[in-house]
Formats: sequence, C-alpha cells, structure tokens
Amino acid sequence: MKYKILFLLLFFGIMTTACLSQIENAKKVIEAYVDAFNSGEAAMRNFLTDNISNASLEQRPVEVRLSIYKQMRDNMVKLTLHEIRETTKTAITAFMHTKKDEWFLFTFELEQQSPNKIIGIRIENIDEPESTTAPKVKEIVALQSVTQFLDEKTKKDEFSGTVLIAKNGKAIFKRAFGMAIKEFKFKNTPDTKFNLGSINKIFTQIAIGQLYEDGKLSFSDPIIKYLPDYPNKTAAEKVTIRHMLDMSSGVGDFFGEKFDNTPKDKFRTISDFLPMFASDSLRFEPGSQKQYSNGGFIVLGAIIEKASGQSYYDYVKEHIFKPAGMSNTDSYEADIPVSNLAEGYTREETDKPWRKNIYTRPARGSSAGGGYSTAEDLLKFTIALEKKTFFQNPDTWNLLRGEPSGQIAGQQDGIGIFGGAPGINAGVETKIGKGYTAIVMSNYDPPTAVNVMKKIRGILKNIR
Repeated sequence: MKYKILFLLLFFGIMTTACLSQIENAKKVIEAYVDAFNSGEAAMRNFLTDNISNASLEQRPVEVRLSIYKQMRDNMVKLTLHEIRETTKTAITAFMHTKKDEWFLFTFELEQQSPNKIIGIRIENIDEPESTTAPKVKEIVALQSVTQFLDEKTKKDEFSGTVLIAKNGKAIFKRAFGMAIKEFKFKNTPDTKFNLGSINKIFTQIAIGQLYEDGKLSFSDPIIKYLPDYPNKTAAEKVTIRHMLDMSSGVGDFFGEKFDNTPKDKFRTISDFLPMFASDSLRFEPGSQKQYSNGGFIVLGAIIEKASGQSYYDYVKEHIFKPAGMSNTDSYEADIPVSNLAEGYTREETDKPWRKNIYTRPARGSSAGGGYSTAEDLLKFTIALEKKTFFQNPDTWNLLRGEPSGQIAGQQDGIGIFGGAPGINAGVETKIGKGYTAIVMSNYDPPTAVNVMKKIRGILKNIR
C-alpha cells in the first residue's frame, strides 16, 4: 500500500451542452460527475456507459475506469463541489473538498469538437483555496484556531500525534493528541518518538554530501565502484550516485512480493534490504526519466557504509544527529523497548478497526526511511540545516538537490519533507508565512499529517 500526493490522469467522459462557456452549464456538468461519484459503483457505471466517448472507451474500458474510481472513492469517501474556478470551450476547472478534509483541483478536459465530451480529468492535491481562508489575524488567534482544529480532528479519531510550531527557531506551540499505545491508553506527549517514514532520506542525502566533501566519493561514481558484488551488473555499471539522488536510476523498490513474504524481523541492516530488489532489471535507462525509488536510497546507504567504514546508523548518528543535538533520533529496533515511542496504527477503511502496523514495517529502519524522532529534534535539525552545520561549503546542499550554486541551504524557500506508510505519517515545513516552521508527526495512516499540515500552513499564512 503506497501513499503519495500526485497527479492522476483519468479518462472519463460526459455529455455536455454547446454552451460550456456559461457557468450554469459548467456547474451542471461537474455536479453530474460529483453526484455519480458519491452515489456509488452502479451510478458511476451508468454514468460512464451513457456518456463516455467511443475513442476513450477503446483506450480504457469501463471496467478499468471503475477500478480507478473505486480507489478514488476509498481515498476521498465523498466529494463536494466548492467552486468553479474557470470554464473554457476545452476545459472546466473546479475546487473539490472531500469528507477527509482534503482539497483537490479538478480540471475536466474536453474534446474540441462537438459534442465536447470530457476526455480526461486531471486531479491535483492542493492547499485550501484562498477564497475560503480566514481574514488576517493575530498570532495568538491563529494558534487558538490550530488548537481548535486539532481538538476536533482528535475527537473524530482522525488525528493522533504531535504538532510543533516555531517562529525564528523557537517553539511557540507544542501539543500532543491521541494515544501512543492504544491498548494501554498511553497518551502521546510533546516528546513522543514517531516513525519518520521517508524523512530519513534527507539524512542519507546529507551523508552523501559530507562524504563528497571529504573526497570519499563522487556523484558520478557508479554503484560497482563501492559494491562490486551487486547482483545486477548492468545496473552496477550504469547507475551513478547522482542518478539515485535524483530518483532517475531505474532501480526499483524493496516493497513488493518478496518483502511481503519475508518476516519483518529479518530486516535489521542495510544489506538485509538488498535481496528484495538488487537482482531485478532496471525499470528504465538511468537518467532517462524519474521514478520514486526506495531501492536507490538503500543502495546509497550501502555506499555510505563502504565509503565511511561505519554502519549507516553509526554514521548518521555521529555526523548528523549529534552535531544537531538530536538526542532522541535513531533507527530503533522494533523488539527492543524504547521509552515514549508511539506504535503505528493502520486501517483499510474508516469504518474498519485500527490495527498495529507490525506486519508492514521492518524491524529496523534504513537509509530509505523508517527511523524515529521527536518534534523537538526535527526542529533542531531545521535549525542546524539553516546554520549550515552539516557542510563545509553551502553549495554542497545545492549540488545534492540539483540546484544552482550560491543558494544557501535553508535560507531561500525553506524545506518541505514528508514521510508516510501504513501507520506512519510525518512532515516538516519551514519558511511558512512570516518565518514559521511547522512539524506534524502522527502514528496514523497518511494523509493524516499531510492534511493537518495543509490546514496549519493556511492558518499561519494568514497571520498579520
């Protein structure tokens, strides 16, 4: 099960009138779609059968479209049309709100020829539209709004976790909500440790940058230079460190059938993850396209170990966590007791019971994700990044991210990093509004923390 914020291209069709430029007709078009979406599979089947174009049906039959629709319905539950943003003869754009308090921008793309049926729907996950945000308020009022919002989400059992808001590096809001361990009724606290998911990848990036500065590796180095026994020789010779940093390697993911069928207590070192994907063929020619790759970051972790002579875990602890003062951050092993650590809880649907994520997460996190931290430690990390604590040359951070030199890390647009998996969701954003940082950590499924961050971001931007 994967959670991502992404663009979907869904080829649905619907009959429209000749006057699509009129807002009334445009609204009818979208309302018809929303009504079918909310009514269920039978209504959507009739809708598609009656209105989709023959050309689109040839490309993607109704049954395939229904499968996509069911995934959307599970994720969104219910759609509400909020506002028509724009209408033309070839497109209608509208803001949609879901029952899970998410906002989406729907763009209905139309045929140019009459009868101008819809040939596709682009769906973009967005922040709450500006037209619905509150007027400018004082900081204290904004923080009260954050508290009210989080209390309501917690009462509905839609949030469990910790939220920290800082201004100019100092915490001005730090509260915990929900349970860290449900069966014992242990509550989350402001210093509870939560699973970071893929946020760990930024630590891996920094480690690569540090070793680059030390002359122990180059971004153009291929895998084979450090891992001569890597099973896929073609990948070992073609894929470089730069490819893996940029997600353009073609290396696959360790999540899959092999991972699902392997006892999770077998994953305790970086090398334990390699058999899950290292023998697989590349998904594409390195550098030809980009695709998210957990496997690539596992390989980067293995290269860090070879280049540094330390385990990945010891390296990041010594060179990243310790310099930043992050004393409560580590890749803890699942069967070793750790104080004040939140269990992860997942469920397939909102009406299903919560279950621990013990069968989906490895016994120990990796260079691709799965470590633990606290909100306070993540704040320390953002401060250290802005102060250029981790690098001798500020341009190294820009090189890692493929950005122009001369841009100082953490001093331009800030950072926005998120991690998520079943029972895991966390995010960090800096430079919000007038110098605010927000950190949201949750032991519930995505997009729990993502949705909370969106709301908080909107509130903070309205502080006068």
